[in-house]
Amino acid sequence: MVNAARYYPQLLSIMGSTLRFLPTFAAMRQLLVEGYVGEVQVCDVRVYGPSLLDQSYGWTCEDLMGGGGLHTVGSAIIDLLSYLTGTRAQRVHGLLRTFVQQNDTIRGIRRVTSDDFCFFQMLMGPCSSGVCCTVTLNFNMPGSFLHEVMVVGSAGRLVARGTELYGQRNNSKSEELLLGDGDWAGPDAKDIPLPHLRGLGAMVKALRQSFQAHQERRLWARGPVATAPTFEDGLYIQTVVEAIKRSSCSGEWECVEVMSKEPDPNHNLCEALQRNKN
Repeated sequence: MVNAARYYPQLLSIMGSTLRFLPTFAAMRQLLVEGYVGEVQVCDVRVYGPSLLDQSYGWTCEDLMGGGGLHTVGSAIIDLLSYLTGTRAQRVHGLLRTFVQQNDTIRGIRRVTSDDFCFFQMLMGPCSSGVCCTVTLNFNMPGSFLHEVMVVGSAGRLVARGTELYGQRNNSKSEELLLGDGDWAGPDAKDIPLPHLRGLGAMVKALRQSFQAHQERRLWARGPVATAPTFEDGLYIQTVVEAIKRSSCSGEWECVEVMSKEPDPNHNLCEALQRNKN
């Protein structure tokens, strides 16, 4: 898919990581570029909420099918931190747990394997002078959804709580509201957290503007979707997710090595034949 996107540059190929389009994080990114917090040192993310499972047994219950907090929410956070800091993870360390393996509707021979708690750390950029990131995802908390992203630097900090942005410099005694909640004109969706829902609306609006720039709408303009994650970003996100899962099994730090070329489909077959021959 990555190679196809490169081969056909006129095709619009972007990933669905909608948090980049949320005005809160667009403003945070701009302030970071302008030096509001100075040199970025630490990123801390907390996402708490109710269970992500469906009422009946389905793909959300299976880790191999893409269910769980790391796949559904953690992937968007990984992309967001790369977008905010302008760097990529070099090493990761993670822990995944499934505390609720059965409930009133999913029981018997059925068992949940997707994670409902995830904690991972990422070293972004050079290990000696890079950004340290910590992410906690907990979907065992009843009540309202909590989504907080904090970036701490040498001169201050920025905090995105939900869809509001706050900031505080080192010489200030209190934080200030930099971007309010605003008016949400779109529909409400109970199953989608508000930051992701508003980001999705902003992404659809950007796609519309991209095609409206051309009268025949057979081509698209790069400007409105310039910040959208590409297929290369999607490959990077998947690589980080797999590294976190390996780290949870090994208990050690894992390196993030993005695939540079498509693997040989006959490689595993050749290894199997060699083992049988021996």
